[in-house]
Amino acid sequence: MTKIDKAVVLAAGRGTRMRELTAELPKPMIEVRGKPVLQHIVEGLRNARIHQLLLIIGYRADAVRDFFGDGSRYNVAIQYKTQTVQDGTGRVVELAHDFVTDRPFILAYGDILVDPANYRRVVDLPDDVEAMLTVTRGEDVSKGGAVFLNDEMHLVDLREKPKPGEPTSPWYNAGLYAFRPSIFDFTAKLKPSPRGEYELTDAIRDLAQAGKKVKALELTGQWADVRDPEILAKLNQSW
Repeated sequence: MTKIDKAVVLAAGRGTRMRELTAELPKPMIEVRGKPVLQHIVEGLRNARIHQLLLIIGYRADAVRDFFGDGSRYNVAIQYKTQTVQDGTGRVVELAHDFVTDRPFILAYGDILVDPANYRRVVDLPDDVEAMLTVTRGEDVSKGGAVFLNDEMHLVDLREKPKPGEPTSPWYNAGLYAFRPSIFDFTAKLKPSPRGEYELTDAIRDLAQAGKKVKALELTGQWADVRDPEILAKLNQSW
């Protein structure tokens, strides 16, 4: 078992579906229950004994830097990299290469909230597993990734935002991962998807289809993609 001690958090996006709420702030800095979403993530990772973080920033980057600084207030060490071109989750992971070097790492999307107990479940990467992705049920896969698994919860296929009539799955990509550095071999080879973006999910699928073991972990507790004002309103009532 490999114990992971570094995490990369993608926090560069504006979140246009948030409308005026992101006029001055990047989406990960929107508050849920009195704290930015990104603070919930940083504290959850810290409580899982991840103390070295790389925040990938872009839109309104100063709002993130000014809030978190070097991370010492949260008992973590935070570094920053800037995503200058918004061309998808696949290319942005490349920015983490120098930070993680040859070590496994956690990758989290900066606009997704999970029950904090789940961070402790992804820091231990079995020695025979090349990557781990988390999944949840009951979500509309046309808004995210449909994850196809075998009976042992190993990844068979992964399709981003399948259209009506395309194969579907009850498993939804939950946006929290554990990777070995081999993922960079696959992100480096990515081609733009039909949406014109470099998709991290394509690299994960290619990793699995190259014969590497990619394991899925079903999340426990609450999960939320803070994608629009309606979800935000519900979270501030119920989270």
